[in-house]
Amino acid sequence: MSKIKPSKGAPYARILGVGGYRPTRVVPNEVILETIDSSDEWIRSRSGIETRHWASPEETVAAMSIEASGKAIADAGIDAAQIGAVVVSTVSHFSQTPAVATEIADKLGTDRAAAFDISAGCAGFGYGLTLAKGMIVEGSAEYVLVIGVERLSDLTDLTDRATAFLFGDGAGAVVVGPSQEPAIGPTAWGSEGDKSETIKQTVPWDRFKVGDVSTLPLDSEGNVKFPAITQEGQAVFRWAVFEMAKVAQQALDAAGISPDDLDVFIPHQANVRIIDSMVKTLKLPEHVTVARDIRTTGNTSAASIPLAMERLLATGEAKSGDTALVIGFGAGLVYAATVVTLP
Repeated sequence: MSKIKPSKGAPYARILGVGGYRPTRVVPNEVILETIDSSDEWIRSRSGIETRHWASPEETVAAMSIEASGKAIADAGIDAAQIGAVVVSTVSHFSQTPAVATEIADKLGTDRAAAFDISAGCAGFGYGLTLAKGMIVEGSAEYVLVIGVERLSDLTDLTDRATAFLFGDGAGAVVVGPSQEPAIGPTAWGSEGDKSETIKQTVPWDRFKVGDVSTLPLDSEGNVKFPAITQEGQAVFRWAVFEMAKVAQQALDAAGISPDDLDVFIPHQANVRIIDSMVKTLKLPEHVTVARDIRTTGNTSAASIPLAMERLLATGEAKSGDTALVIGFGAGLVYAATVVTLP
């Protein structure tokens, strides 16, 4: 017989507060068109994007996270010292170690909270939310801060017609805490590593260690190009449209609800056409509010769901207590979907 005492966590977990931060610089499509042969009409019709935010040198991954987190903590009505763990999802923090989560935890004033980064691309927020729920129910933390943050402008090749217009910067954060009733449903998640080549970094970091420029991509002037995110657009589009609606339905089934029970749908802000196709495939009723934050924020990867959630609540398009389906999907290819009660 085991001598280990049973965990004494909360019966359930819920999102208690949400916060977001968008960099001050707003970048319209006209700026993107300075480096690619395209048009504003084409960008809008293909992606839905009209503008995006790009960070200044001062708006670092840590700085944006701290701003978003401060708002989430205030919204939750707790003190930073009560945070027991900080989980940061990002692919654009360029120091391999230490995790940026440790800096964020310290500067927010947590009391030596557990802190770590995860790399799950555009599904990272869903992964972090699932981890937070487990910690709270297991009893290793009473409150968990989950952050999705990206500076994708640093990983954008502005000469790549397929991706130059897609990405933006920003941070979104939520505080997850104890609940007496179910408020975060079971997660439908997974990965399809056989498709990992469809979204990837152009050059791995270790190629720079070799020092042989012949192995590295060069720009038109012969200078080494910094690694960027590249993707096979059509392959990703087909996968997202046909496969992610199935995952979303799995999350609904696991939560024991139907599309008619939903108030809000918050998908990863990858592409408006993907969002619209998922709405159609899932047969969402007209009363369901659908997040289309991508129009003015662009694709911010791990930050896109909490940023979209924060905006819907701030504008009144969604309200506290609404039932929302959230789903993220991207590089890996990885995905995560769950049903939540909005804070």
